[in-house]
Order: sequence, then C-alpha cells, then structure tokens
Amino acid sequence: MFDLDGTLVATAGEIQDAVNDTLQQFGLPLVEERQVRDWIGHGTRTLLAQAIAFAAARPAELVRASDSFETLAAEFARHYGRRCGTRSRLYPRVREVLWELRRCGVRLAVVTNKEQAFTNLVLQQHGLTPLLDAVLNGDTAPAKKPDPGGLRACMAAFGAPPRQCLLVGDSSIDVAAARAAGVPVWAVTYGYNMGQPIAQAAPDRLLADLQPLLGLAAAHGLAPHAPTPARQ
Repeated sequence: MFDLDGTLVATAGEIQDAVNDTLQQFGLPLVEERQVRDWIGHGTRTLLAQAIAFAAARPAELVRASDSFETLAAEFARHYGRRCGTRSRLYPRVREVLWELRRCGVRLAVVTNKEQAFTNLVLQQHGLTPLLDAVLNGDTAPAKKPDPGGLRACMAAFGAPPRQCLLVGDSSIDVAAARAAGVPVWAVTYGYNMGQPIAQAAPDRLLADLQPLLGLAAAHGLAPHAPTPARQ
C-alpha cells in the first residue's frame, strides 16, 4: 500500500498553482510552494483552509466554519481539476518499481487522504492507474489517515493479514495509520511530512527511493513472471 502525494508523485507545485488561482480570484495574498508542502497530508480541503487562514490572517477553524468556505472550496476544485498533471512529476524509480512489483505478483494499492476526483486525475496523468489493484481516497475510505480504516479496508479487500502487508508513505500521518492497523511501515525521505524530518516519526525503515521494495519481494520468493510492458 502506498501513499500518493510526496510518496509516488511530487504534487506541491500544481497544488500551489490551484491554491493561488483561488486566492487571487477572491483578492487574497498568494502563498509559496514551501508553505503548501508543509500543508499537504490531510486532504485538499484542509490544505485550502490552512492557505486561506494564512492569507486572511484568520484561524483555520473559523475559515472552515464560514459561510463562504464551500464557495471557495468549489472554486479551488475547479482550478485544481484544471491544474492536475501540469506540474506534478513521478519521483525517481516509481514507475519502474511498480511495474516490477506487479510482475512479481504483488498486489498494489494507493491509500491517500486526497479526494477521489483529484487522485484519479493525478494517477491517470502519470500512467499509474493500470498498475494498481485498489485506490482508497480521503472521501471514499472509511476514514482518513491517521485513522487505520482505509488500510484495514484495503487489507480486507485483498484478503491479506497485516503481517503480509506494508505501507510506504512520507509522513507521520502514514506512520501513525500503519501502527494503528498493525502494518509495517517504510517511509521515503524525499516527501513532505509537514516540514518535519520523517525519521522523527520512527518508521520501520527509511527509503531514499522505492528500489528496496524489489529486494523485499525477492526475499519473500517473489520473482517476475511476465515481460515488462513497453513504456508509453
């Protein structure tokens, strides 16, 4: 099981673009990408509330409770739908490792707090949809991470116990969700994690890229059994 933003795909740039499209539309100051990176993790609605709170110098709780928030969120959704895939990129080795894991017979899933519409656009733009057996989103899973509900739903769908699963993420949110679900968790060091070093969350292993997952598959006796599909 994989997280999406900050784990498989670098998305901060285009999220910043969509946030700033929205802020500019409503006459609010713009934000920087470094700020957006620190807000990624709890889903786009929470991120938008944090951005508006910063730009308007108001508490995020009041922003979420305001009468205008749904209008702002709808405009953000329109802007982000247009921006998805324009500035995001796969992290190194992501596509190759996912292909090889599929050839080894490993079942792959994304469990993300991102909403389904945006998740689907990002996955499609980067050609990842055919590589995945399941996708659970912030608005379709039983609950958002760090609640373990999404991970448990994924394991139930696969008929796999926690000891046969692994979560790969980039944040303390992922580590907490995995711990609550009883699942081992590896964390990439290049992701977002709200601006904090991921080592502080004490995952079971730190990854510079996804390549070690192939070694894990080999250690469990899983070998490729189909040709690698041609890249499109």
